[in-house]
Amino acid sequence: MTSQAADGPETVVASRRSKITREREQEFFDAVLDQIRECGYDALTMEGVASSTRCSKSTLYRQWKTKPQFVAAALRANHCPKFIGIDTGSLAGDLRAVARTAGERSDEDTRLLQALGQSLMQDDELQRALRDALVEPELEALRGMVRRAVDRGEIAADHPVLEFVPAQLLGVLRVRPLLEGRPADADYLLRYVEVALLPALGLSDTT
Repeated sequence: MTSQAADGPETVVASRRSKITREREQEFFDAVLDQIRECGYDALTMEGVASSTRCSKSTLYRQWKTKPQFVAAALRANHCPKFIGIDTGSLAGDLRAVARTAGERSDEDTRLLQALGQSLMQDDELQRALRDALVEPELEALRGMVRRAVDRGEIAADHPVLEFVPAQLLGVLRVRPLLEGRPADADYLLRYVEVALLPALGLSDTT
């Protein structure tokens, strides 16, 4: 009996997967997300990614059995939480920093979400990957800002607007492209925070 047979099929697959370096894997993930932004999820093919990264289709299929699995892996690998680490010492300052930070990436993130489109509604794995990569880290960071503000005594824990802070901030990122055909850039988000969100929280006079 060969060592390969003794190890079993799982070990063989793991061995094949290990031949791809982390750097090479990242090239594949970058290519996947770039092609989704440019052409949309439906137009993405394993063949197209293989061609752009100069590898064989079989290499990709050994790693990721289906297109949804491939895209989900790319989303998780490329997650870059934007709001983690923001702590200015005040909730108003934190929300302004969130607006500036979100505005810097809003065009890229919006194009990716629009390109995924209806596919998100049809594939549970993609939905989970999107939440893991782009939604939950930002929600947790925003909740942390709110908790710190409550602990500092800046705002009451039962203030009715606090529940809706994440929905307001993340929602406006998605809505402006639909309403105006433009991304919610930093200037737009800062104005939104100043004239809508801070007054609703009773923090409009906070520096």
